[in-house]
Amino acid sequence: MLVIGLTGGIGSGKTAVSDHFARLGAPVIDADVVSREVVEPGQPALLEIVEQFGADVLQEDGTLDRRVLRQHIFNDSEAKTRLEQILHPKIRATMRKQLEETDAPYAILSIPLLFETGQNKTVDRVLVVDCLPEIQLRRVMQRDGGSEREAQSIIDSQSDRNLRLAAADDVIENNGTLSELKARVEQLHQKYLTLST
Repeated sequence: MLVIGLTGGIGSGKTAVSDHFARLGAPVIDADVVSREVVEPGQPALLEIVEQFGADVLQEDGTLDRRVLRQHIFNDSEAKTRLEQILHPKIRATMRKQLEETDAPYAILSIPLLFETGQNKTVDRVLVVDCLPEIQLRRVMQRDGGSEREAQSIIDSQSDRNLRLAAADDVIENNGTLSELKARVEQLHQKYLTLST
């Protein structure tokens, strides 16, 4: 099976792209979705997080209180690293298991931190969703309701746009309309079907 690693900066349109691939019948395994699944009550990752950070990271119903956890790791790179050491291996293992259970010509692994976590080396092709920096900034501000400075700091914390583009096998430019975006996804869908045979 051909494995496509889908990534892009915040606000680039990764979700719109992965949603359309899914509508076309391509299996999409999303790291953000898996990251929520691995911390559900009863999961080993949640128990490890409580051991590491204390019971105050749990809400009354036993689910993870993400706001409290964020406070634990905010401005503490050591705590952030400990959290990543708990989560990243479990997220990867769950995604690999889901991939192995998939029977399709190709599959999409949607991984926002594809390059930052070195997972670009584990896929057959890298698909980057990209948009102009000013469009990205506007989308992040609209989505989060924050200031321009806050939005820019989130963008700056991600991997460099030029490095992403240089390492891409395929690029979807998402500067236009949703119908243009869908048309580009449909072209790539056909390409990936051809490559997978």
